[in-house]
Amino acid sequence: MSHRTRISLILAALACATAQAQTTPPGAADAAAQTAPPPSIAPLPEPPPPPPQTPPAPSGGSGLAADIKAYYSAPLHWDGGQWAWFGAALVAVGAAHHYDEQVRIHFVKNLAPGQKPNSNDVGDAIPTAAVLVATWGYATLIQDSSGHEEAWTMLEAAGLSGVTAYVVKFAAGRQAPDQTDNPNQWFKGGSGSFPSWHSTAAFAVGSVLAESGNDDYRWVRRLLGYGLGAATSYERLKHDAHWLSDTVAGAALGIASARFAMNRRERHDDLSGFSVEPVPGGVVLAYRLSLP
Repeated sequence: MSHRTRISLILAALACATAQAQTTPPGAADAAAQTAPPPSIAPLPEPPPPPPQTPPAPSGGSGLAADIKAYYSAPLHWDGGQWAWFGAALVAVGAAHHYDEQVRIHFVKNLAPGQKPNSNDVGDAIPTAAVLVATWGYATLIQDSSGHEEAWTMLEAAGLSGVTAYVVKFAAGRQAPDQTDNPNQWFKGGSGSFPSWHSTAAFAVGSVLAESGNDDYRWVRRLLGYGLGAATSYERLKHDAHWLSDTVAGAALGIASARFAMNRRERHDDLSGFSVEPVPGGVVLAYRLSLP
């Protein structure tokens, strides 16, 4: 092939390339790049679910041991209103002490010289025990959980106040009216008569009966509950086992202990109830109960 022929072929190839570049529309390369499928990106793994949170424990704990601790440390946390009630109780006991001798004479004036009535300790405790047992038994019969709670509160109130009453009795060492005619014989040793343990337990159990449950028959509950405490105190005076101020102090201690036990029970009940909790694949209905 001659040099002239080679030059002609090269010029023809350049002409074809130039014509092809001129016939390509502007932006075609960018459009082609945009229509090209993007490179595939693997999806990020989902974060694991957060662990279930445990509800915080109530302040002061729960159960009988915590109740005992809270009961005997309660005066350290009293507010002005509670100290006012304590002061009113002391005033009531002092007023009753003023009439100790007169009330005692009223009950023993018809006795023969040297005759002493039977203190009847066991018999005077039977009504209080009967109310407690009847409350628990009826709740068991009808399978009422609130009735069981009420009976337990009665037992707790009577137990806490009863132990306190015995401690105060030994500390005060007051002689009972069947031991002396003088109501001012204090710190003589022994179990003492101040306060009346029977009155304390009766008002503790009776106050729970009076103030628990719904309000449908509140007046009946209060009549039976506070009537139990008043009747027991009357029997203790009648049997010459206690001074009037002994029974008034027992009433104050029993009522205060019942209020404490009921408030603690309501606080524990706030921790109980139904809840819906998530589980893998669905949810579950749960019930949380704080046992004493």
